Amino acid sequence: MAGGSAEAWRPHQHATPFFHSPCSVLSGRPCTPYFCSVLSHGPCIPEIDYPYGENLQLTVEAVPSQDDKAKYLKPDHDLDSIGDLFAELRSCWSPPLADDAREGMQMTVRFSFKRDGEIIATPRLTFATVGVSADTRATYLKAISASLDACVPLKFTDSLGGALAGRPIAIRYVDNRELQQQSGKP
Repeated sequence: MAGGSAEAWRPHQHATPFFHSPCSVLSGRPCTPYFCSVLSHGPCIPEIDYPYGENLQLTVEAVPSQDDKAKYLKPDHDLDSIGDLFAELRSCWSPPLADDAREGMQMTVRFSFKRDGEIIATPRLTFATVGVSADTRATYLKAISASLDACVPLKFTDSLGGALAGRPIAIRYVDNRELQQQSGKP
C-alpha cells in the first residue's frame, strides 16, 4: 500500500447503496457529511440524513404548544408530502370527553394506508400508559378509531400514495390536557 495510491487499493469492489461519490480516508478529498476510519475496509460512503426515518412516527397532542399550532392545521390541498400527511392526521384527533379522559394518558397505534388513502386494516394498539384500567384504554382506542374513521379516505397525490402504500405508520396520542381529578376514577 505504501507504493500505490489510495484510490488504486481496494480489497474488493462492491456495489454501494448510494453511489454518489465514495471516497477513501487516504484520498485527497473528505467524505462528507461523515468520515470513516483507516480500519474500515472499502470505500467510505457518505450517509444521507433523510428528514424521516424508515418508520413513519408521529406524536399528536390533545393541546399543541404555541410553537406547534401551525402543524395542526388541516391542509387545503391534496396531500403531497409527509408533512401534509402528518398535519392532516393531527387535525383529525378528537380526544375523549374530559369526564372519560385521564390526564397524561398516552396510547400508540400502528397501521398502514392503501394507495387510495384508505387504512389497510384496523389500527393495532402497540402501547398504552401503564396502570390504566381496561375501560380507559377502550375509551381512548374508540376515540382514536373514530378520529381516523372521520379522516379517511385521505386525498393523496399519486406520488405520495405510491410512496406510502403499505408503509407502517405509528401515531402516539398524548392527552396533555389539564383535567380535574374526579373522585372514583384512577
